[in-house]
Amino acid sequence: MQVQDVDLRLLRIFVAIVECGGLSAAESRLNIGRSTISSHLSDLEVRLGLKLCKRGRSGFELTEPGRITYQASLELMQQCEAFATTVASSKNALSGRATISVIDTMVSDPRCGVARAIAALKKKSNNIQFDINVCEAREVETSVVNGRSLVGLGVSRHHLRGLDYFPLYNESNFLYCGIAHPLFACEPNQVDALLQQAEVVSSNYMRDKETRNDGLNYQNTAVAYHDEGIAHLILSGQFIGYLPDHYASYWVEKGLFKAILPERYSYKIPVVLITSKSNASSPLANALVEQMKLCHQS
Repeated sequence: MQVQDVDLRLLRIFVAIVECGGLSAAESRLNIGRSTISSHLSDLEVRLGLKLCKRGRSGFELTEPGRITYQASLELMQQCEAFATTVASSKNALSGRATISVIDTMVSDPRCGVARAIAALKKKSNNIQFDINVCEAREVETSVVNGRSLVGLGVSRHHLRGLDYFPLYNESNFLYCGIAHPLFACEPNQVDALLQQAEVVSSNYMRDKETRNDGLNYQNTAVAYHDEGIAHLILSGQFIGYLPDHYASYWVEKGLFKAILPERYSYKIPVVLITSKSNASSPLANALVEQMKLCHQS
């Protein structure tokens, strides 16, 4: 088949569906409704003459042709980006898409230099299109290794082959309760007993999930996938949970959140700049990496 503009758009939608794990989950990334996403997926299947996935009550699952199409789509996207980068570099000017993936709530951390890096690059060239994707920690790495993002800002427990990790700073996380929770205004001698009864938000997004061993109750009725979800649950007064201090400070200053025994229930996570080894020849990627490093040193 001859690949046309419409095919590239449909393939990008298909890649987003696969990486998000289904049509519903892809709505926020694509900023279009599920029915429209479903229609685009059906159009792609007709265009290719393939059944790409199974979708229904049992969930979303790629077929074998779908898996092959997904891998081929990633390669095609990388080639398109490489073409744009090569043409841009021939002009001896910075141009193209500066794609950045970051974990959520980074914008509230004054040490985060993403905004400063964008400002510095914008001053160097008006021919750069900035594209920022806020996503779960594992997706940040996937986005960089698949070539969808030039750089990523996040955390990583298991480094992926083909990626470089540059440490930026340590993020502090504390255990918080909301003003309506019994722990908020209890007597000091009641804290340990109430902690054993308290339900802690379980999070698939927990940034050090594999190393948590604090003896608290994670067998509960609340799950969140982002820090914002954890904050909603803490605000309900029914749950306690860990949040980065820079993010929780908004509610702490308003008297709505309180850190619980911060000397005992806290941890630090290294925030890292994630880059791809395959982008070493890209002027825009190199400039973005350089600015990200510089802007996190100040």
